Amino acid sequence: MNDKMILLLGGVFALLAAASVVGFALSRRKPSETVTNLNARIKAWWAMVAVFALAFLVGKELTIALFALTSFWCLREFLSITPTRPEDHRAVAFAFYLFIPLQYWLIWDGWQSLFAILIPVWAFLLLPVLAVLKGETEDFMARTARIQWALMLCVFCVSHAPALLILHVPGFAGQNFLLLFFLITVVQLSDVLQYVFGKLFGRHKIAPRVSPAKTWEGLIGGGLAATAVGAGLWWITPFAPWQAALMALAIVLAGFAGGLVLSAVKRSLGAKDWGTMIEGHGGALDRMDSVSFAAPVFFHLTNYFFAA
Repeated sequence: MNDKMILLLGGVFALLAAASVVGFALSRRKPSETVTNLNARIKAWWAMVAVFALAFLVGKELTIALFALTSFWCLREFLSITPTRPEDHRAVAFAFYLFIPLQYWLIWDGWQSLFAILIPVWAFLLLPVLAVLKGETEDFMARTARIQWALMLCVFCVSHAPALLILHVPGFAGQNFLLLFFLITVVQLSDVLQYVFGKLFGRHKIAPRVSPAKTWEGLIGGGLAATAVGAGLWWITPFAPWQAALMALAIVLAGFAGGLVLSAVKRSLGAKDWGTMIEGHGGALDRMDSVSFAAPVFFHLTNYFFAA
């Protein structure tokens, strides 16, 4: 833990304290459903930020364990509302109890080459074999694809966030937690700011049947604001200010795409939220949908252009 991280965490807690005061004042002066939802989100953010701060303070091992548990819960939420059959249970068990721990152990061990192919290659090939051995062919392709895609989104994609800790960036040794902080801050601020701009100025919906709350005004206003914040955080990264802005923009666009795609999946399954784990936010996957797309994009851009 260095001075930069302590300063950043202090800033985040100060921002949450200010938001709590504003939310309390609004609830007294102008109570509404939107204000109630806002206050529920702020309370949930206190809990989530506290957990992440504890992980950052303790170190790499707890951070990786935290993301492993997050992947486990996201996969549980995904498969809980996705139709599966008894013939799929062996493949589902391998997804939970083999590939989640193995994926995160590879990150802990720093085995980057195998981390990058374990699920897209080995899990992709093994899971349909486990299912086909049961001898049931009805809806086989769709059943197998659901499990494969759930594992890719909830485990492989999300695991790219803590994998930032094992990148070797010249001149940045011992500071990789700041890359993870940059990613989480930009992607979550983008979600919040898109929500705020959409509520204040939203007129033109992007995909009303998929996500009625997402508007072009929210995307452009909130996305540009989050990009500006990312550019302002260049000093905690190995990037120049213009590079930090481009990285933040890539995170914003990828995160927006993740949220939209996962919303389409929910709607196709007849669900409003992935779960009820986090008050005001829905399930764990409702908070990680943007991260699931943004983390791999940010990881590989950083790896390609900046890592040794």
